[in-house]
Amino acid sequence: MTVVPYVGARDNRARVINDLHTYRPLMAASERGLRATVVGGGLAGVAAAMVLAERGVQVTLHEAAPVLGGRVSSWPDSLNEAAGGHPIDMERGFHAFFRQYYNVRALMKRWDRSLASLRPLEDYPLYGPNNAVETFRKLPARPPLNLIELVRRTPTLSVKDLRAIDGEQAAEMLAFDGDDTYARFDSMSAAEYLDSVRFPPAARQMLFEVFAHSFFNPEDRMSAGEMLMMFHLYFLGTMEGICFDVLERPFDQAFWKPAGQALHSRNVRVHTSSSVSAIEPVTDTHGVVLALNVGGLQQVVAGNEWMGTSQWRADIAGLEMAPAFVVHRVWFDGDVLPDRAPFAGTAGFGIIDNISCVHRYQDEARNWAHRTGGSVIETHAYAIPESYRENGELDQARIRADLLDQLRACYPETKTLNILDERLVLRNDCPAFLPGTYRTRPTVRTPTVGLALCGDLVKLPFPSALMERAVSSGFLAANELLANWGLSAEPVWSIPTTGVLTKLQRWQRSRRDR
Repeated sequence: MTVVPYVGARDNRARVINDLHTYRPLMAASERGLRATVVGGGLAGVAAAMVLAERGVQVTLHEAAPVLGGRVSSWPDSLNEAAGGHPIDMERGFHAFFRQYYNVRALMKRWDRSLASLRPLEDYPLYGPNNAVETFRKLPARPPLNLIELVRRTPTLSVKDLRAIDGEQAAEMLAFDGDDTYARFDSMSAAEYLDSVRFPPAARQMLFEVFAHSFFNPEDRMSAGEMLMMFHLYFLGTMEGICFDVLERPFDQAFWKPAGQALHSRNVRVHTSSSVSAIEPVTDTHGVVLALNVGGLQQVVAGNEWMGTSQWRADIAGLEMAPAFVVHRVWFDGDVLPDRAPFAGTAGFGIIDNISCVHRYQDEARNWAHRTGGSVIETHAYAIPESYRENGELDQARIRADLLDQLRACYPETKTLNILDERLVLRNDCPAFLPGTYRTRPTVRTPTVGLALCGDLVKLPFPSALMERAVSSGFLAANELLANWGLSAEPVWSIPTTGVLTKLQRWQRSRRDR
């Protein structure tokens, strides 16, 4: 395995984790007639198509929607006359570019070499009832010092609380160990794990419930193994920190248009509004990458019997989606307080999970706010409870009303602001990570040589999630096909794959097992 440090990482332990096979091709891929069909034009599909095309493979990419982007897409819209009637780009919510998203950044460097489109945010505050605030500002970079400092300064944990915590269970957050962690904790829900640690309710609400919801899965329906991996990825396994960068322009302008141009320059044939059902089987010269969400993957696999084995197909059919999520963006006729953060998490106010002041980080919204004196505020609800269903459908009017009420509870100054325009986006296409399902979750490699999967629903052999898992799996899916054809692989990067207490815990368990 090649070990190469990631240039630009603060954490010098970041490494290439895949075998960079560098076979000598007998002839150029184009001369050999190598072809690939990529189904799905989100992050994963675009990453796979980009890498394959760079090796000379003739790539055709199909995306069912009118635009590229998948779950991070954006689309053109226009404000009403009250808000000025201007054209805008509407999106599916806030997207955080964490600094440990090495593979996302490697993809972006295809069209933004210096990553100039990203702007760092200095903090990611969490707000709770009774003016409770948690902040990640100026924490030490190195684990576990970051956790120690967070615990030291948090108002939600007293000395008495710390004495009541189960230290052995809490230490698991610092001892992630890949498949071993999943083997011991996947059958347990995140809620059951947090129960076992015995965090006081206020600390649990502020520090952990917010975290679980950010991955679109409620803690009672989320694998504890998956949650422990995410603690490791975002906070306890890397020196990159919990703060992140954001795009300064709408996603379509800063990401998808230049990504489309990069695909075009590599001769990728991109077909949007192109829903695929029957797919040509793989051959020695034709490979297939499926970069779909759960529902789309299930439909394609069910309609193409040449794919996989009966057990693999059954595992795909058994995948489930997380509860629906909602993005509510509002154009107000006035601004919120000047010290409001561009992005803040929330806990204990109801279904609202975070608040974005879009006009404080994105140029389109900032220009509108400057012209009008208004503000563009976006709230998210990441896992809508079933109690919001009426006659089998989610009650969007009730969701909207509750999000507005909860925004006003968090930011009281919005009570006096008038709504000029608004958009409510409801989607139900995120993967569920249910307890006990890790063993049967699909991987990039499938039983059919020449067929690969990618997307944030797949299981990877290193810590990853959300956008980073999508791009990482896209690179790996391309590498699967490239290995079959004797072509060079794309580097895939990872943070340290084990926690700071992993070796100690392995030693302790080995002593107990003697």
